[in-house]
Amino acid sequence: MTGPIHIIGGGMAGSEAAWQAIQMGVPVVLHEMRPKVGTFAHRTGNLAEMVCSNSFRSDDDESNAVGLLHWEMRRAGGLIMNAADAHALPAGGALAVDRDPFSEEITRRLRSHPLVTVTEEEVTALPVPGDGPVIIATGPLTSGALAAAIAAETGQDSLAFFDAIAPIVHADSIDMEIVWAQSRYDKGDTEEERTAYLNCPMNRDQYEAFIDAMLAADKTEFRPGEAAGYFDGCLPVEVMAERGRETLRFGPMKPIGLTNRHKPAEKPFAVVQLRRDNALGTLFNMVGFQTKMKYGAQTQVFRMIPGLENARFARLGGIHRNTFINSPTLLDAQMRLRTKPHIRFAGQITGVEGYVESAAMGLLAGRMAAAEVLGTDLPPVPVDTAMGALLNHITGGAEAKTFQPMNVNFGLFRPVEAKGGRRGRKTRYKAYTDRAKTAWAEWLGRSLSGTTGPA
Repeated sequence: MTGPIHIIGGGMAGSEAAWQAIQMGVPVVLHEMRPKVGTFAHRTGNLAEMVCSNSFRSDDDESNAVGLLHWEMRRAGGLIMNAADAHALPAGGALAVDRDPFSEEITRRLRSHPLVTVTEEEVTALPVPGDGPVIIATGPLTSGALAAAIAAETGQDSLAFFDAIAPIVHADSIDMEIVWAQSRYDKGDTEEERTAYLNCPMNRDQYEAFIDAMLAADKTEFRPGEAAGYFDGCLPVEVMAERGRETLRFGPMKPIGLTNRHKPAEKPFAVVQLRRDNALGTLFNMVGFQTKMKYGAQTQVFRMIPGLENARFARLGGIHRNTFINSPTLLDAQMRLRTKPHIRFAGQITGVEGYVESAAMGLLAGRMAAAEVLGTDLPPVPVDTAMGALLNHITGGAEAKTFQPMNVNFGLFRPVEAKGGRRGRKTRYKAYTDRAKTAWAEWLGRSLSGTTGPA
C-alpha cells in the first residue's frame, strides 16, 4: 500500500495519528472541515480543540488506568501528551490543560511539518481503495453526510448518545469571601496544586433548593426519534438529580476531603468545585456540571450556588449528539473496517470515551497505517497495556449487543493476583501498571526493530 495516509478529522485522534505517521516518515493529508464547516461545540478551526472539559483526568501512572495511559503515550512520543505537559495547569493529581495554547501548539506543529498537508474541506463519502490508506477520526460530531455514508456501508445505523458540555465562569465574578481554594484531600506536591480547585459550599437547605430548581428548569428537547442514551461518565447534572436527590452529593458535589477555610467548624452538606481552565487563572470550569438546561435557566440555577450569585459565564453548557460505531462487529484487530480494509477508524467514533483514550487510539491507528505503507508489520499490541486493553475492548473484547463507549479502566485488563482489602486494591493496581509498563516498553522496542515476537 502506498501513501500518503488520508486522515479525516483533526481532533485528538486525527492529530495524534498524523504525528505518529510522520515520525515514521510517512506523509499524511489531514482533512479538517473546520472552520469552513462548524459544529455546535467547536469555537475555532484549530486542530485538537478541547470542546468539553480541559482535564485529561488523573496523572497517577502507578495506581490509575488513565495515568497509565498518559505514561504509555509519553513513552511513544505522543504529540497530544507533549503539548498537554507543556501547557499544564495546577489540578492536584489531575492533568488539566490551558486549552487554547494547547490546540494552537498542535496546529502549528502539524501545519508547519513538511510531511503534513492540511485541507479544510468536508468529506462526505467513504474514500475508495484507490485513494490510499485512510483513517476516519471524525469523533463525536461526525458530519451528517459522512455518518450516513458509514451507516450505508456497515448496513446498520450508527449508535449514538448525547454528550453535554459544562459551563465556564469568569474568575473575577466569583465571590472569594464564600468560596475557598483547595484540592480534595489537599492532593498535590505543590501549594499551587493543593489549591487548584475553588469550592462553593452548600448547606442542606441550599442543596435542596438547588435540586428543586434544577429539576424544574427548562431543558433542551430532543428531536423526534432521538433517544437519550447518555454515557454514564458524562451525565448532565439534572439527569443525575433525576436519578435521586442524593446522587449529586455522592458524585460531583461530594463534600468529602474538603474543609471550608472560611468556616472550618461547619462541614458543608455539598460542594460545587471549579477547576482552573486557563493559565491566566481568569476562567474556571464547573467540574462535572455538564448540562442540557436552556441558557436562561442555567444562569438562574447556577447563580443559586453560594459564591456564584453574580457569576458571569464565558460559556454556558450545552448538549450535542455523539456518534460512534459498533466497533466489535465492524473492525478487525488492526482497527480496519472489515468490508473496506483500506479504511481504519480511530478515536471516539470507535467507542472509546475521553480525550486521552481518543488520542491513544489515534496513536495506534497512525502507527499501524504507517507500517502498512512501509511494508512492515507491527507486533500485536500487548493486551496487558492500557493501549492494548482499549484496543481489545473495541475490536472484540466487548459484547457487541450492548456495546457502549468506555473510558480506560482496570476492569478491561487481565486480572492480577493480589490479596487484602483497600491496601490490597492499591497493591493490585500497582501490579497492573508495573506489568503494563514492562509490556509497553518491550512492544515499543520490538516495533522499532521490526520484529514480531509473541505479544
